[in-house]
Amino acid sequence: MQDRITLPEWETLAELDDESLPLLSTALLIARDEYPGLDPQQYDATVQAHVEHLRAEVDTIDATPLKMAAVNRHLFDELGYSGDHDEYYDPRNSYLNQVFERRLGNPISLALVQIEVARRLGIALDGVSFPGHFLVRLPVDDGVLVMDPFNGGRPLGVDELRERASPHLGGQLPDDQVLAQILDPAPSRAILMRMLRNLHGVYAQAQQWDRAARSADRLLKLAPEQDDALRDRGLAYLALDYLSGARRDLGRYLTRNPDADDAQQLREKLVDLGGPRVRLH
Repeated sequence: MQDRITLPEWETLAELDDESLPLLSTALLIARDEYPGLDPQQYDATVQAHVEHLRAEVDTIDATPLKMAAVNRHLFDELGYSGDHDEYYDPRNSYLNQVFERRLGNPISLALVQIEVARRLGIALDGVSFPGHFLVRLPVDDGVLVMDPFNGGRPLGVDELRERASPHLGGQLPDDQVLAQILDPAPSRAILMRMLRNLHGVYAQAQQWDRAARSADRLLKLAPEQDDALRDRGLAYLALDYLSGARRDLGRYLTRNPDADDAQQLREKLVDLGGPRVRLH
């Protein structure tokens, strides 16, 4: 019998190593901030239903890439999971409960569905924090098979991967070594952090500062050393007129990063707020 899923506590996440950090339940914990009534058992059962539908077929297939092809066919062709090309920045695309219900998502949330289903079937699928567009990777005998969850799990060749990476590398095509580094597996924490950064970006762009602050705060719960999240929370607090919080976060950010590109601009904001002068040297 499948164990009942339990959501972790935010205060415990920083203490967990990447191997202990539960991907599905932490993604649902993120979603619970926006949807406090969500039932994690419902979505765990959804994943398990996908798994049980596939198990008999997958168990008859020897080659791992063909097992993965069966998973992709069921998820994307039969069930209709799809990238939301029309409303890419809809925040629902980052909330896993909504991805399960709408069968729409962004690259990273769809990858998470793929990963969870595949791993329960014994398929060693990993995420890839590829620049610009999250991908998944599967070990094969002669290397890795890289797939695009936003576009139906389509396999990507080396040339296309180089072209996709190029704009994020100053227009240079990555050589084999650089490309291999880019395609390293993403730990669970990195996946969840990227989800939260996506949410922060969406909410900041929409000037929904309460949600932007929450997203940055949750990122700091996952990874307290993330100075960019500290800055982002401070700026959101400033927009919300929560001035003591803004002073605290922006002051700490500047203490840690006195030579950051945005340091002078943030110093000026702190001076306007009457922030502690000792932090502005």
